[in-house]
Amino acid sequence: MAALDETVADGLAAYYEFVAEHLHKWVDPLTNDEFWRKPYPYGNSVGHLVLHLTGNLSYYIGRCVAETGYVRDRDREFSDPYPPHKEAALEAFDKAIAMVVDTIQKQSEGDWGKGYTAEREPEAKSRFQIFVRCAGHAYHHVGQIIYLSRELART
Repeated sequence: MAALDETVADGLAAYYEFVAEHLHKWVDPLTNDEFWRKPYPYGNSVGHLVLHLTGNLSYYIGRCVAETGYVRDRDREFSDPYPPHKEAALEAFDKAIAMVVDTIQKQSEGDWGKGYTAEREPEAKSRFQIFVRCAGHAYHHVGQIIYLSRELART
């Protein structure tokens, strides 16, 4: 029988991999133009949501847990006038997911309860909480991506 920390790590890692798989299911068929097109005059493009998820994971887990040194420019995630090509954005997202999974697997039993603080994140008080909050945040945006992808297919 696996120890609780291993069960938690395996479950969280699998969930992040599921989120990435589900995101790719909806994003991969899009052209680069569709990836960056906003189907409505308000809101975000699929591409900007992918940049946002990459920045979110790279900062809250990469910088603040894995100590990668990542420097986040959150506003640019939504407003970059020269965004990367779809393939480059997805490659960066996939690297962020791989970093998260690797960081999860490196957590010892004592690491999960370690204190956690980060800019713009007052709720997460432990490493375990930030991994759960980021997982929920990621899938929330995958839901938006599903909706936007369906709207783009209609136009």
